[in-house]
Amino acid sequence: MEMLSSLVWILALLFCIIFLHVKGKGKLSNLRWNSKTLCHLPLGTLGWPFLGETIDFISCAYSDRPESFMDRRRRMYGKVFKSHIFGTPTIVSTDAEVSRFVLQSDAKAFVPFYPKSLTELMGKSSILLINGSLQRKIHGLIGSFFKSPHLKHQTTRDMQSYVQQAMDKWRDDQPVFIQDETKTISFQVLVKALVSLNPGEEMELLKKQFQEFISGLMSLPAKKRMVKIVQKIIQSRRNSSRSATVPRDVVDVLLKDASEVLTDDVIAGNTIDMMIPGEDSEENLKLKRLKAQNGELLIWSDYLSLPFTQSVITETLRMGNIITGEKYTMSSYNFTPFGGGQRLCPGLDLARLEASIFLHQFVTNFRWVAEEDRIVNFPTVRMKKRMPVWVERREEYTDPDPSYAYSSLTSTSAFGKAINKEA
Repeated sequence: MEMLSSLVWILALLFCIIFLHVKGKGKLSNLRWNSKTLCHLPLGTLGWPFLGETIDFISCAYSDRPESFMDRRRRMYGKVFKSHIFGTPTIVSTDAEVSRFVLQSDAKAFVPFYPKSLTELMGKSSILLINGSLQRKIHGLIGSFFKSPHLKHQTTRDMQSYVQQAMDKWRDDQPVFIQDETKTISFQVLVKALVSLNPGEEMELLKKQFQEFISGLMSLPAKKRMVKIVQKIIQSRRNSSRSATVPRDVVDVLLKDASEVLTDDVIAGNTIDMMIPGEDSEENLKLKRLKAQNGELLIWSDYLSLPFTQSVITETLRMGNIITGEKYTMSSYNFTPFGGGQRLCPGLDLARLEASIFLHQFVTNFRWVAEEDRIVNFPTVRMKKRMPVWVERREEYTDPDPSYAYSSLTSTSAFGKAINKEA
């Protein structure tokens, strides 16, 4: 489950904590001077002067139990408590109903808030920071495109191609680092959906800048270089006399909008921001055999029709979250891994589709054993050893019996040795 947890979070980039910054009369910065405000605020502590509880928060985030920061305070103060993190008085919610209310609000009572350093990096026009009509416009345009059958068909075709290309290079005499593989594949798919770039020199340049951006904890120079690359693509589209009838990507969608507020800088910046963003194999093998017998290719709806695979992804999202939801109430608003309301992740369908395709190709083409590894939660979610996995390709004649384990393996094979080592 740990391996699947990291896999889904890499593909979808779905790791969240809800920080509520109260606007207006209940603003936490008035805490120490307005006694009337105190009675309306939840219990908690502001911690040390200037530092607040930031050190404790980061310390817990680096540990094997990042949720311990929340758990301790929830036991002491309740599900909603006040704190002081990253230089700002903050209310933290671990209550499903409160979080749902905030997520469904119209941004009049609650507004998104981020530390000053992140705000300066993302830019004032970032979809993560803007509110009101502009946020609704950008979110609506992108969300509609990501849900379109056209994009799902394109993503399925591209994902199948990229996964096949990657898996063709896998060998059974050395481990495959699943974390690296899924990062590369998901980046290729996402960039294709955003700016229609195919793998090549320009894609590699963008990927290099993106890696610097992330590894440097959101490096501003790296982001500026990425923006320049995307702006070049945007300018080329504007200068082109040809206009696509059906939008090819997010840039096309935003360029088609007649609003003057969607400038090149706004489009480029938000395109970069969207780049920041999983086992039972029996049903997958049955689907693969059925399609092969009928001479048909798998389409996007086939992948999403696998109930057990979708349950695995859902459970993985729950287990991989900073605060795990209740296992038996995932169908309600207690389980919101993609946010909600106006801040609902517009790429949630795309994320599930990518995870479904990778899992299907993985379990129907390989047997595997994973080396011991652990999840690192801060500053970004990743596997400490990059999730090394030993694989062996399935033979066609063994597919009808998914319960067939490793009887064809020899003790001298690298894969067989890996199994014996784990056993």
